[in-house]
Amino acid sequence: MAEHVLRLVDRSRPRLGPRPLPTTVWSPVIPPAAAASGRLARGLFPLVVFAPGFAQCSYNYGSLLHTWASAGYVVAGIDFPRSNCHYYVNENDLVNQPADMAYVIGRVLAASRGAHGFLAGLVNPARVAGAGQSDGGDTVAALVANTCCRDRAVTAAIVLAGAEWPPMGGSYFTKTTPPILFVQGDADDINLPADSITMYQADTTGPRFYLDLFGAGHLPPYEGQGPPEPVVARVTVDFLNRYLAGSPGAAAAMRRDGHVAGVATLVSGSRMPP
Repeated sequence: MAEHVLRLVDRSRPRLGPRPLPTTVWSPVIPPAAAASGRLARGLFPLVVFAPGFAQCSYNYGSLLHTWASAGYVVAGIDFPRSNCHYYVNENDLVNQPADMAYVIGRVLAASRGAHGFLAGLVNPARVAGAGQSDGGDTVAALVANTCCRDRAVTAAIVLAGAEWPPMGGSYFTKTTPPILFVQGDADDINLPADSITMYQADTTGPRFYLDLFGAGHLPPYEGQGPPEPVVARVTVDFLNRYLAGSPGAAAAMRRDGHVAGVATLVSGSRMPP
C-alpha cells in the first residue's frame, strides 16, 4: 500500500476564504509491469473519500482506512480546516464540509485524468464512494441525500454514526439516493441510534442497509481494535465490493459478515434493527 499527501486548498468560495484540505491518499501498490504497460490509463481502482468526525483527523481511523485500501480501493482521507484533530474552533463549519468533499473528489478525479503524478490513471471516475463518521457521517449524508449538497459523482455511501444536520438546509431523502450503508452503535450517546434509524427509514429510493453494533459507543467501532471493529471493517469492504467493484458473492458476504452473535446484526430494505 502506498501513501501520499495532497496539499489541497479550495479558493472557490471567496466568502469563506482559502480552505486548506490536506488529504492523505492510500492506494494499492501497482506492479511495475502493469504501470509500464499503460493499463493505468483506464483507471483501475474505485475511489473512497473519507470524512472524519469533529476534532478528528483521518489518521485516527487508520486501521479501517488501510483495510479499504488493502482491499483494492484508492482511499482519500480529508482533514477539514476548522474541525480537525489539531484545530477545532466551530462545529457550525460542518455546513461547509459537503462542498469540501465535493472539491476533493473533483481534484482527485482530475489528477487521475492527468498524465503525471502518483494518481495518474489510477481511479475509475464512475466508481466513487463517500464515507464518514460522526460529523463526517453528517457530511456524507448531506452529500448523497440532501438537496442542498448532492454530488452526482458519488455512487455509494457509508454513514458511520451520522445524522441529518438541520443547518444544512435543503431536504433529506426526497430524491433518488445511491446505495447507503448506515452503521450505528446502539450504546452511542453522542450521535444517537435514533439519528441513524431516522435516516435509514427515510431512505426509500435506493438500496439501504443498517449495521447495528450491540453495546458499542461512538468512536471505538471505527478507531479501536475491539470486537465490533473487525465486523465494521468486513461489512464495509463487502458493501464497497458489491456497489463499487461489482464483485460476485459480495451480497452473500455482507449477509454472512453482518451477523455475529452478541456483536452485530445487519438488516436491509424494510426490515428494522432490533
